[in-house]
Amino acid sequence: MILEALINEEAVKEGDKAPDFELQRQDGGLFRLHDLLKEKNVVLYFYPKDSTPGCTKQACEFRNQYEVFKEFDAEVVGVSSDSLQSHQKFERVHQLPFTLLSDKGGQIRSIYGVPRRLGLLPGRVTYIIGKDKVVRAVYNSMNKPLEHINTALEVLRSINVEQKQIA
Repeated sequence: MILEALINEEAVKEGDKAPDFELQRQDGGLFRLHDLLKEKNVVLYFYPKDSTPGCTKQACEFRNQYEVFKEFDAEVVGVSSDSLQSHQKFERVHQLPFTLLSDKGGQIRSIYGVPRRLGLLPGRVTYIIGKDKVVRAVYNSMNKPLEHINTALEVLRSINVEQKQIA
């Protein structure tokens, strides 16, 4: 319990600059967060495991709303510790149009401070990051995978309004 509290204090929070990282995409190419942020807002979501009921439901809802995310000039990026082969199968079976990253060993999960449930299960946390590399919102819920999509869309709506006012 004390360890969990320490991790949460070190977690990336709303208003923080998003830590940059590089990981392999499901197609084998290299993904770098700050390269994508030069062009788009990013919905970075950490999830426990490919092909489990909650994770499948969440990924499919991100897929179903993908065109709306694109309208808000946002890209969806999923991260789990599954292998590239697992991600490739998950993407193919569910026709996922977005990037999945393999965080073997959980280094990026650790950098972001994504908590574990019961100390064992990887958590489910979504970070909505503006093009300015600032985390605009963090949504943490293991049991409400679909709320991650709703929350991300709400935040992106407000970012979109903000960016239009500046332009």
